[in-house]
Amino acid sequence: MPDVIGIRFKDCGKIYDFEVNGSGAEFKKGDCVVVESDLGLSIGSVIIGRRTVETSARELRKVLRKATAEDFKQKQDNEAFEKEAKDYCIERIMARGLPMKLVFTESTLDKKRIVFYFTADGRIDFRELVKDLAAKFKTRIEMRQIGVRDEAKIVGGFGMCGRELCCRTFLTSFEPISIKMAKQQELVLNMSKLSGICGRLMCCLSYEISDESAEIQPKDGIRVMEENTPLEDERADVSQPETVMETVSRHIETPAPAPQSAAPAFTDKPQTETAKENATGQRQEAGQGHRKRKKWRRRKFHKK
Repeated sequence: MPDVIGIRFKDCGKIYDFEVNGSGAEFKKGDCVVVESDLGLSIGSVIIGRRTVETSARELRKVLRKATAEDFKQKQDNEAFEKEAKDYCIERIMARGLPMKLVFTESTLDKKRIVFYFTADGRIDFRELVKDLAAKFKTRIEMRQIGVRDEAKIVGGFGMCGRELCCRTFLTSFEPISIKMAKQQELVLNMSKLSGICGRLMCCLSYEISDESAEIQPKDGIRVMEENTPLEDERADVSQPETVMETVSRHIETPAPAPQSAAPAFTDKPQTETAKENATGQRQEAGQGHRKRKKWRRRKFHKK
């Protein structure tokens, strides 16, 4: 079972486990170390102290050493190199007319690889662009397409609340957000007010939505009773039949009788025959009323 430590490379980034067996050094929380990541040599910060794990979902890479002054100087020099690579890449993108937006450029500590992060509406054929960059910098070039939420996390900004973006300050991953969360909070369904600077629904919509799958742990000294569990008083009343009868009689209410007009008439006749009879009765009543009006007119005429 290897011993590992948790390392983060960027602010609010994911934490990765690296093996420390055989390094011969003691790593504490907050130390800066040099590791060999998937991209190459990188400087990261220790977030989680040393611990032992049984299995790992991916192959564990080892921690090389603690970061020295030379490593920090090399990282500072790489910042100027990354800016130069970004400017040249933007120039070549405009020259070739590619529908893409370059967001960020990152280089490994030994400059053996340069990673360009960009956004685009669809897939981009950047093979000719990679050739131009490789001929210029004489190193390995990698292009990575990211989404608009990742772009907002890298660039940063301020939300409509006036605070810095959550993804820039403390969020380490993006959870799915749906309009149903806004409906549950009875918010106005105005997309201009529910969307962040990335154009997607704001991550803070999920903050007040409780996770139903998570179990709520009671505090010390508090007893949790399951649903439909009788109380202590009710349990005591079970042994006394008279008390039970009294309790039941209090809670049972006699339903109010339904009005006679609302009660349906149950007949053995089919519905079609009943409808015909109702229509016939209505016509007979209308005819009687018409004959009465005629008689009244005749009486009035004879009196005159």
